[in-house]
Amino acid sequence: MEHSAGLAETAKGDAETDTAMPRHVKIAIALPIMAAFVMILNETVMSVALPKLMEEFSVSATTAQWLTTGYLLTMAVVIPTTGLVLQRFSTRAVFLTATSLFAAGTLLAGLAPAFGVLLVARVVQASGTALMLPLMMTTIMTLVPPAVRGRTMGLVSVVIAVAPAVGPTFSGLILDSLSWRWLFLSVLPIAVLAVVAGAIMVRNSGEPSSVRFDALSVLLSAVAFGGLIYGLSSIGESASGHTPVHPAIPLVIGALSLALFVLRQRSLQREEAALLDLRPFMTRSFVVGVTLLFVTMAALFGALILLPLYLQEVRDLSTLKTGLILLPGGLAMGVFGPVVGQLADRFGPRPLVIPGTVIMAIGLGMMGAIDADTHLAYVIATHILACIGIGFAMTPLMTSALGSLDAHLYSHGSAILNTLQQFAGAAGTALFITVMTRGANSSADSGHSAVEAQATGIQDAFLWGAGLGALAVLTSFLVRGGKTPAGGEPVPVH
Repeated sequence: MEHSAGLAETAKGDAETDTAMPRHVKIAIALPIMAAFVMILNETVMSVALPKLMEEFSVSATTAQWLTTGYLLTMAVVIPTTGLVLQRFSTRAVFLTATSLFAAGTLLAGLAPAFGVLLVARVVQASGTALMLPLMMTTIMTLVPPAVRGRTMGLVSVVIAVAPAVGPTFSGLILDSLSWRWLFLSVLPIAVLAVVAGAIMVRNSGEPSSVRFDALSVLLSAVAFGGLIYGLSSIGESASGHTPVHPAIPLVIGALSLALFVLRQRSLQREEAALLDLRPFMTRSFVVGVTLLFVTMAALFGALILLPLYLQEVRDLSTLKTGLILLPGGLAMGVFGPVVGQLADRFGPRPLVIPGTVIMAIGLGMMGAIDADTHLAYVIATHILACIGIGFAMTPLMTSALGSLDAHLYSHGSAILNTLQQFAGAAGTALFITVMTRGANSSADSGHSAVEAQATGIQDAFLWGAGLGALAVLTSFLVRGGKTPAGGEPVPVH
């Protein structure tokens, strides 16, 4: 007891220095961050590999796309349950479960003899990722002193924003000389190491509580979030005329199930038994923060979808060159993330979020001028500009949104935030692909060549992205000034 109390007192320490966190706390934070980075990196490697997989397994593009769609759906179904999971089970148990699932899925994917096995492997991988992301954020909010959370959340922005951007580069490098199986086999040793390190080094923070499990809430959650994500993911395919189910069907089913889910959670909240506690939405800073994060992430994932299409289909570049061109933007976010976090600790979110959204909107607007003859240096520069803007906004928004909550709501707030990020990715992709497809079809009908038509559609989509950026700028003025509020004190690890 004296040792735990000493750790708690040390963790509270001087909020202006890194010595506020003892070694055990740093390990408890570093391991989930590193594990989550590898998991999110693996989420985006499939897009570049799909042509090779279609050839090897003799499947259509629509079928192959399920390797990405299935991953998104699994994340959307599992993440809303993590608020309850993180309350019922210890930090160590959740970490080991998440890393073990990811390692098992990675091994199965690397050895998959058939497409169906590979799809199952991706679902297993996604289950581990879905557990890890809220665990990472909840651990930070629980253990890190409020005055230095921003710099730690800066590392989280590296995971959430940089890993998806680096994924295509990693995939291109592997596929340039090796089989697609090495996309998984090369990651497997890291995944196994994460399991071993977790078993040895991860300690528990806080105490698990006996929260009631509500099967109806889980069912409604799966149908609601799965239906909405699938419907949004299908909109782009529908615009191209390739979809097995009209997007309106899963969207309507998902929306109705979501309404029932919300009513069910509001009823269970009175008994402290909600699967996903919705009380964070009663906090103004949380609502403003997650709304802005939604718009920002939609713009980011929309750009991550469009730029590879432009570089490969309009400019006829290889997957490797495409990945290398996208790499500087991701690295820029990685460099600026921790710096922005330190600035957020010092000045609060408002002075960073407003200029960040302005820079993002300018970058996306400049992308709207890209055509078939644009110099690649301009493409790289505009991508870096948009990424820097997103980086300046993301870290303060995450810190202020979660930091405004009471400590007992951290796990549910993290689950909500990560669920909305999945929605943002699907919504941004649906918007950009739909606008691009319609713009390209209209241009082709006017007599332009296929390449010119595609370039026109991409221009239209980026201009819509600039509109998203303008919406983010307007919303950013709702962010309150001052330092991030402190929702609770750090707790000891044991």
